[in-house]
Amino acid sequence: MGIVNDNGHRQVIILGSGPAGLTAAIYAGRANLSPMILAGNEPGGQLTLTTDVENYPGYPEGVQGPEMMDQFRAQAERFDTEFVSGHVVGVSVDQSPFVLELEGGSELTCDTLIIATGASARWLGLDSETKLRGRGVSACATCDGFFFKDRVVGVVGGGDTAMEEALFLTKFASAVHVIHRRDKLRASQIMQRRALDNGKINFVWNSVVEDVLSEDGNAVDGVTIRDVNTNELSDLELGGLFIAIGHTPNTGIFRGKIDMNKEGYIDTVPPGTHTSVEGIFACGDAADSIYRQAVTAAGTGCMAAIDAERWLAANE
Repeated sequence: MGIVNDNGHRQVIILGSGPAGLTAAIYAGRANLSPMILAGNEPGGQLTLTTDVENYPGYPEGVQGPEMMDQFRAQAERFDTEFVSGHVVGVSVDQSPFVLELEGGSELTCDTLIIATGASARWLGLDSETKLRGRGVSACATCDGFFFKDRVVGVVGGGDTAMEEALFLTKFASAVHVIHRRDKLRASQIMQRRALDNGKINFVWNSVVEDVLSEDGNAVDGVTIRDVNTNELSDLELGGLFIAIGHTPNTGIFRGKIDMNKEGYIDTVPPGTHTSVEGIFACGDAADSIYRQAVTAAGTGCMAAIDAERWLAANE
């Protein structure tokens, strides 16, 4: 089943071109499955928004996120991966082959589908925040915390993610200000206690960030915060700002068609990447609400390609 031909049918189609999708393509290509990648609206995934990557093995001097994704892509192209820039707006997964509807009305079909659409960090929506992403504004302390040694940093949020980020940042920063719009945290009790008991963490209650301050446009100097009770504005000096108000998995087109949790992360069957639909596999941040690292995404991309290869062999 599933020979590649010129009528839009492929054995393997991969949705997403971040570390998970590109790794899946490398493995599928090496298995002579001639994979197609639909890159989506954010080719390269979240790493294209990252400057220095220092925690991916094989780069002892670190690497720029976009450069790393270019290298991933070149390796996938070496094994005959076909790249398509189209964006999928609809899917039919109730029978094989699966049907993907693209913007503009064209369709593709496939025998196996690998979902590597990732997850997008939720941002505050400030112009200044957008301009300073990668220049002191981040949504990943694990990725970027190392660069803020001995600086005062801020974390926006009040849930478990925010507490995890704040606690991690205390390993590097001289002080961490947690900015939260309420007067109590939403985090689990154990995470609250760890954060509240940490001498490096200070809480700025009932406050929201109105602006991210920068004198030269290349580094964060502080934030303007507004007290939600009094509307009073004040400035807080910071050397970095971490947004920790959650992530949204890019899985909306599969809602109601593939099992996922209430947050939208696709359920997979341990120990592999199989989903609730035979022949569909999920990897990377689309199925991972815990680790969200490039290296773990790449690992599950490898798993998804191997799972797809074995599924195709068993269903010839």
